[in-house]
Amino acid sequence: MIIGYARVSTTDQNLDAQTDALTAAGAERLFSERVSGAKAERLELDKMLDQLRDGDVVVVTKYDRLARSLRDLLDIVEAIKERGAGFRSLAEDIDTTTPAGELIFHVFASIAHFERRRIAERTREGLEAARKRGRIGGRPPALTPDQKAEVIRMRDEENRPLREIASLFKVSTQTVRRA
Repeated sequence: MIIGYARVSTTDQNLDAQTDALTAAGAERLFSERVSGAKAERLELDKMLDQLRDGDVVVVTKYDRLARSLRDLLDIVEAIKERGAGFRSLAEDIDTTTPAGELIFHVFASIAHFERRRIAERTREGLEAARKRGRIGGRPPALTPDQKAEVIRMRDEENRPLREIASLFKVSTQTVRRA
């Protein structure tokens, strides 16, 4: 049996284009939901996986409808395979029911993993180069050096409560403690 899975991230998005494409691809059953792919709990996906039988094929319009991360995609496709079913993505022309399709899927997954690691590497290199040029990055400090000195003076010399000092500077008591 060909089983279609469709997902959109928000309630204002429409599932029609996906369900039409899945029906045209021969899907006899459709599971669809409106939930972020990053969410661990996807009830329709879980229901579909529970109902898979040997020989079934799960079809999606694009692989990112099934999973948001490579690790998640590999885990879900492995769960499909463990149930004796195959996986097919229409947009990427991936079909794990054939040896060549399974090879292409793993090559594709490896390339995506490589690219994600390269992006992380380039980000780290860029941050390091910025640090060397004196840029620290991140949030600006809540208190200027002069304000920090005043906070310390108010606490030490005037014995003011931290909550009162925080209120005067419009910051949290934790910021005053750190100063």
